[in-house]
Amino acid sequence: MVKSRRVQVLLILVVLSFILIHFLPCSNNAHMEEKPSPVHILILSSWRSGSSFTGQIFSQHPSVFYLMEPAWHVWVKMYQNSAKVLHMAVRDLVRSVFLCDMSVFDAYMSSQKKKSDLFQWETSRALCSPPACDSFSRSDIITAGNCKTICGKYPFSKVEEACKTYSHVAIKEVRFFDLKVLYPLLTDPSLNLKIIHLVRDPRAVFRSRENTMADLKRDSNIVVGSQKTKGEMGPYNTMQVICKSHVEIYKAGSQAAPSFLKDRYLLVRYEDIVRDPLARAAQMYRFAELHFTPELQKWVHNITHGKGHGAQAFDIGSRDALRVSQAWRKTLPFQKIEKVQNVCKDAMDLLGYRLVQSEEEQKNMSLDLLFTQNSS
Repeated sequence: MVKSRRVQVLLILVVLSFILIHFLPCSNNAHMEEKPSPVHILILSSWRSGSSFTGQIFSQHPSVFYLMEPAWHVWVKMYQNSAKVLHMAVRDLVRSVFLCDMSVFDAYMSSQKKKSDLFQWETSRALCSPPACDSFSRSDIITAGNCKTICGKYPFSKVEEACKTYSHVAIKEVRFFDLKVLYPLLTDPSLNLKIIHLVRDPRAVFRSRENTMADLKRDSNIVVGSQKTKGEMGPYNTMQVICKSHVEIYKAGSQAAPSFLKDRYLLVRYEDIVRDPLARAAQMYRFAELHFTPELQKWVHNITHGKGHGAQAFDIGSRDALRVSQAWRKTLPFQKIEKVQNVCKDAMDLLGYRLVQSEEEQKNMSLDLLFTQNSS
C-alpha cells in the first residue's frame, strides 16, 4: 500500500515537471513573440533642415508614436544655460520619452498640464488617434490643423497611455550637438535606438533661418551666447556652430564609429529626400524596421509634389518640395552665400555640397552639379 502511494506521488511529480519544463516556457515565449521590444528612432538634425517634414514621414506611420522636439520644454525652462550644459537634461528627457515615462515632463510643465500643453503635440498622429483622441482612426493620415481643432481637450495622461501601445517610438530633435552625448542611450539595454542624422545644404538653412529669425532668437542665444548673435556676423556665428556639430556627429557616426553604432546610424540629406521622396522614405523605413504601406507611399508623393511654395515656415503642407529646397539660389545674395560657405566649408565638403564660386554659377549650375556625392 505504501509502495503504491509512493509510485503515485512520483508519477504526479514527473507529470508536474513535464508541464513546467515544456509548457510554461512556451507560454512565456509566445507572450514575448506577441510583443517584441519597441524600436526607438531619433531623427537628429538642426533647425530649418527639413526635419519637421522628415518627422512627419514617421509620425504618419500607424506603428509609430512620434513627438516633435520634446526637449523644447527643457530649453524654455532652462534658457539661461548653454546648449552644452543642457545636453544631459535633454538626453534624460529623451530616454524617458523613449520608455514612455512621461513623468519626466513634471519638471518642465505645470502640474495642471493637459495633452495640448505639449510642444507641437498636434503634429503627432499618435496623439490625434485612439487612445489619445477618439475622433480619428489610427490608420488615418491626420493633418495638424484637423487634430488641433478636435483633439486638444484630452488629459496629459493620454500621452503615456498612447505611447505604450506602439511598436516604434520616434523623436525628432534639434538640440543635440554631439553624438557622444547619446552613447549611454545607444548602450542602454532597455533601448533599441537607431539614429537618422538629417542634414541640409547650409546655404538653404541660412536662407530659411533669415525668414524665421525672431522665432529662433532664444535658441540661437543658447547655441552661441547672446553676445555672439548680435551684429552682422551673428547669424554666421550660429551657422558655424551648427555646421561644426554636423561634422562631428557624422565623423562619430560613420568614420570612427564604435561597435555599438553598427547599423544604427544613417546619414540622410534633405535634398536627396526631395529629389526622390519614395526611395528615401523607403530607405528610412527599412532602417527603422517599418513597412512602407501603399497609403503612405501616396501621401509622401502628394505632399512633395504639390503646388505650394512653403510660405508658412513651420507648417507641413503639400508643396513643390524640390523647387522650395533650391529657393536660396534665387533669393540669397551671393555675398551672403560666400560667408556661409566660409564658415561651413568643412561641413559642405564632408557632406557632399559643392561650393559655388560666382553669382552666375549660383543661378545657373545644374542641380546635379551642386552635389558631389550621394548620402547613400
